[in-house]
Amino acid sequence: MSITAALDNQRTTSMSPLISPALLRQEFPLTDAVAETVARGRAQTVDVLGGGDDRLIVVVGPCSVHDPEAALDYAIRLAEKAEQVRGELHVIMRVYFEKPRTTLGWKGLINDPALDGSFSVNQGLRLARKLLLDISALGLPVGCEFLDPITPQYISDTVSWGSIGARTAASQVHRQLCSALSMPVGIKNSTEGDVQVAVDATRAAGASHVFPGINSDGLAALVTTAGNPDCHVILRGSAAGPNYDEDTVRDTLIRLEKASLPERVIIDASHGNSGKDHVRQAGVVRELAARIGAGERGIVGVMIESFLEAGRQDLELGHANELTYGKSITDACADWPTTGDLLDELATAVKARR
Repeated sequence: MSITAALDNQRTTSMSPLISPALLRQEFPLTDAVAETVARGRAQTVDVLGGGDDRLIVVVGPCSVHDPEAALDYAIRLAEKAEQVRGELHVIMRVYFEKPRTTLGWKGLINDPALDGSFSVNQGLRLARKLLLDISALGLPVGCEFLDPITPQYISDTVSWGSIGARTAASQVHRQLCSALSMPVGIKNSTEGDVQVAVDATRAAGASHVFPGINSDGLAALVTTAGNPDCHVILRGSAAGPNYDEDTVRDTLIRLEKASLPERVIIDASHGNSGKDHVRQAGVVRELAARIGAGERGIVGVMIESFLEAGRQDLELGHANELTYGKSITDACADWPTTGDLLDELATAVKARR
């Protein structure tokens, strides 16, 4: 072997073919009904963000999807509830397939759909796209976190709202990605609690960028974007504690104003704002409902981590059949009965604000 040949792939053990975005979209095409759900979901989200719609955005669902059957079961219940409160709430189901990790752990359904370390990514992409189509067919808009910059090519046409997590808010790659996405995107403050990084990311995502990516055929391409004016800040707390209090919200609005950005925030009731305690999460939502009902400005949405069963469970790779149905394997979630009550309280708050 020549010296030059030995310089590459010193730590890469294998490379496997990946289905192209175009082929996956052909295999699982958008129907007219699904396309209408996505378009309506995006337009209504933009209207709420812009103040033309006085409802509250509520992004609610599992921390991350590990069981498509349970996720669809949840979606059926949520779609029915969303219809009941649609006059006050714009409900978007949280359908997250990529799990960012501080160190190690299961990386999500797309990365490891069998939950056994086999990393059948092509199968994960198929499961993810099919589930998004099935949920959208219920008339329920979906929201996804975008972690890998290639993944959106496979699923973004089914997504009404996107998010960028606390660990990637400062990433230039993800800010560029946001500028290309066709839906509104929420960007979280950092895990350390830095709100300015989310404000800066929102401003950067609104600008035009040119960067390397892939096209629908999976080929390397140079991407030129127009910028995304519908990005916004999400306050999610930090390891140091919550940041959904009135002073922090007010300070965030001031930061946005100074950056010549729309003054609006979404509050994540989970993560640092509840100390990842699903019981405390309900208390956060109820406090926010009281403040919204009293007329506090700037809060345009709330995020809730919720699943069929309360709490969380540990995953042992290769033992997915031993998991409790409808219970999170990542962050602890509120159960469905609690979720229904919280949605009713948020709807009541919107009525009071009016």
